Amino acid sequence: MANPRNAYGETLVKLGEKYPNLVVLDADLSKSTKTIMFAKKYPERFFEMGIAEANMISTAAGLASCGKIPFASTFAVFATGRVYDQIRIDLAYSQANVKIFATHGGISVGKDGASHQMIEDIALMRVLPNMTVLAPSDATQTGKIVELMATNKGPMYARIGRANAPIIYDKDYIESVKLGKGMIVEDGSDVTIIACGTMVDPAIDARKTLFKQGINAQVIDMHTIKPLDEKLVIKCARETGAIITAEEHSIIGGLGGAIAETLAENSHPVRFRRMGIKDRFCESGEPKDLLEKYGLNEKHIVKNVKDLLKN
Repeated sequence: MANPRNAYGETLVKLGEKYPNLVVLDADLSKSTKTIMFAKKYPERFFEMGIAEANMISTAAGLASCGKIPFASTFAVFATGRVYDQIRIDLAYSQANVKIFATHGGISVGKDGASHQMIEDIALMRVLPNMTVLAPSDATQTGKIVELMATNKGPMYARIGRANAPIIYDKDYIESVKLGKGMIVEDGSDVTIIACGTMVDPAIDARKTLFKQGINAQVIDMHTIKPLDEKLVIKCARETGAIITAEEHSIIGGLGGAIAETLAENSHPVRFRRMGIKDRFCESGEPKDLLEKYGLNEKHIVKNVKDLLKN
């Protein structure tokens, strides 16, 4: 187990040594987002903006216009919803080279409840022209994604969860990660499970359970939601004829929506189901209990796959 937030902070420190023009901004949450690691190492390149997220985004845009590579961080609910106008105009419209890296995405934030459980951020960012949208699945992949964000131009948004997560990838395998290209984690012939972020690990566990029951499932880690790897989606549809998407996000406008659009526009008849939060706000509770109640764990993936194939 490892926390992707720690991987984020550690990677920023490593990149800070390599790129002297890399700067980091935070909005009074550096201990939680782990940007505090960068602040201690490079205090002259760290900007504590206080509880002023909109100002943080606009400041980051200004720094980018001066040749800096700004990473702006806070919780997902503040990083997108509270500052949408600034992101839309100062970053997306202006094509500013700003990287928004949000932590505490999804319902596994837990007891903070609906006000802090951000389940709309991928949809909000995905609709913006020029914006790349990312959701890494473990600490190793998080580090690689941060490196790619720093070395590729344009506005980008990435989100991770709050909790520790199992390590899925070793450092050698992760070198194959490319923006805009999904990763085939496990091959299969009966159904494809396309997951992102925190749902990749339960998808892998579900695949093991299904295999014991005679169902050979393919697992795809779609860490880049925009631009979507449409060629891989179509390939999966052709080869397995059944697709389930899994995300810790609303089923509207996120990974499932993006894949549904791709399948519809390419006229591929395929059995299809989206797993995510079904158009509602969620309640406060322990992360494990919330994921169970709202159908986002291994058990529910297994059930959905079997129901889909049955019907």
